[in-house]
Amino acid sequence: MRLEELLDLSSIDADLHVASKEDVLAAVARLLSARASSVGCRVSVEDVYRVLEAREAQQSTGVGRGVAIPHARLKTIDRFVGALAIHKEGVAFDAIDGMPVSIFFALLGPEEFPVEHLKCLARIGRLLRDQNIRQRLQQAESAVDALSIIREADAD
Repeated sequence: MRLEELLDLSSIDADLHVASKEDVLAAVARLLSARASSVGCRVSVEDVYRVLEAREAQQSTGVGRGVAIPHARLKTIDRFVGALAIHKEGVAFDAIDGMPVSIFFALLGPEEFPVEHLKCLARIGRLLRDQNIRQRLQQAESAVDALSIIREADAD
């Protein structure tokens, strides 16, 4: 699955303004819920927030280098959806390297597809390991710019 298939313009916030990890999770939950609705999956913002928060309680999804990949699985959806949020200054997110996080690529998937979920996470991780891509995303001025960067970088 190509990463651009997870996203649409309504699931990208290229100029996120929040102050805390909880605020990031709430913003990402709104984006994921909207994206799920756009593909015919009804899931409330509250349910998405709850599963993201539960996942974060297990271990932070802040993978380092200014990146976090909040993710969860739900029984109530039947396809994978994603959201991308970019915070220009970065937010404390309990990342593995202790640094603030500025790029949040979130994933919500069906509970019955754990292997595919891991494959999506790996693809996101590989993409965001590239410093050039991270820098370009941090400089994206709009959702259109951010989606274009993802499309170009994940074109294989």
